[in-house]
Amino acid sequence: MKTVIITGSSRGIGYAAARYFGLHGWQIVINSCHDRTALEKAEAALRKEGISVLAVPGDIGSPDFWTTLVHKTLQHFGSIDCVINNAAISHIGLLTDMTDSEWLSLINTNLNSLFYCSKAVLPTMISKKSGRIINITSVWGETGASCEVAYSASKGGVIAFTKALAKELAPSHICVNALSLGMFDTPMNDCFSDEDKAAITEDIPADRMGAPEEAARMLFLIAESPEYLTGQVIRLDGGWI
Repeated sequence: MKTVIITGSSRGIGYAAARYFGLHGWQIVINSCHDRTALEKAEAALRKEGISVLAVPGDIGSPDFWTTLVHKTLQHFGSIDCVINNAAISHIGLLTDMTDSEWLSLINTNLNSLFYCSKAVLPTMISKKSGRIINITSVWGETGASCEVAYSASKGGVIAFTKALAKELAPSHICVNALSLGMFDTPMNDCFSDEDKAAITEDIPADRMGAPEEAARMLFLIAESPEYLTGQVIRLDGGWI
């Protein structure tokens, strides 16, 4: 059986992906940093559906945690076939009002974590000449968004990181791709009012926000895709951008 690590998977897209992969025969490692109760509930719900799951709480912005996460995954399941870097934080507001600590925290969680992840998981993937890394980015990483400068910068960095690492790892038969998401109906977007969501939806040709399950299905397709698919940024946004 294949094993996938999915960060930020106690709810939203991460949880939907964990459930989808699990129902399709994968072993799942789920993670959350701040809400351990939600992580425990997610683990219990997945187990109830017969999914083989391991919950590992911790901060993806810590390189030491990635060492622990990889060790526990290999100890429990014996392999790491795919990592989905899903966990992220956002910041809404003027750049001039953002503190240094807020900027550093966001960049560490959204971008530095990809470096820590790759350093930790690549030795085992390279040794078996096989693996998939899927990084979640955003349409704002492609176009930029007013009042979301830090988030846009971090997600733009995710895109560049993905393309460069894919070239570096292609000779080792490891695929690195990114899924660029538009507006999805997830807890991250609860910061927007119903009026704001309605105004955004008006600009989306599909006339709605995406469902977490749709992102989960696309992530699964990327994970199961031919090896020749690497270094790509695949956009899922209802025709928005």
